[in-house]
Amino acid sequence: MTTRIVDLSHPIADGTVTTPGQPAARIGWWRTHEDTEELYAEGTSFAFSHLDIIGGTGTYLDAPLHRYADGADALGIDLARLTAVPGVVVDVPDALDSRASDARAVDADAFAGLELAGRAVLVRTGWSERFGRPDYVGGHPHLTSGAAELLAASGCALVGIDSPNIDSTEGDDRPVHSTLLAAGVPIIEHLTNLAALPAAGFALTALPLPFVGLATSPVRVVAQVE
Repeated sequence: MTTRIVDLSHPIADGTVTTPGQPAARIGWWRTHEDTEELYAEGTSFAFSHLDIIGGTGTYLDAPLHRYADGADALGIDLARLTAVPGVVVDVPDALDSRASDARAVDADAFAGLELAGRAVLVRTGWSERFGRPDYVGGHPHLTSGAAELLAASGCALVGIDSPNIDSTEGDDRPVHSTLLAAGVPIIEHLTNLAALPAAGFALTALPLPFVGLATSPVRVVAQVE
């Protein structure tokens, strides 16, 4: 049987702004091929990239440290939660087209009857097609506090969503982040290409950058679909 690899991450280019008001990614060169061609044998040169980005760039992971000062950083998350994890997709079919904000609030009943323990739970809303547009941020699909409580108690490995925030940003509280990260459940936001996944029958890998002290980290999220 052939395994299909699906990339669920937004590409990050120089100048990419993931959340309006936050810094753009800066991707350039520390040394170019032209800079180094005199350092090596004729015809041999090397380029060295330079990155200047905030942790919340592109598709990224929230570690407990994002919400709690004494929480684990991204490097402190058990890799078993992030590597080849059996996945399940939860569909929210009305979120993209509905103008009603309550249709974009994903409550606990969306997860009823699903096998969640040890799973990577991905919430598919279709909102990622707006990525980079002015209407991407604000009024986006999100989980409710009841959904977060159910997921935290379920023993799931991680929770991801294809919108800019797993919480509503209309108020100043963040109950979903608070509940999931208190339970040690990593959060992945700004997923994309979830339409390419089946409801189940895939394994998810989402590895943060191996830097000490990151509260949030860009991740390359891939699914292996059998």
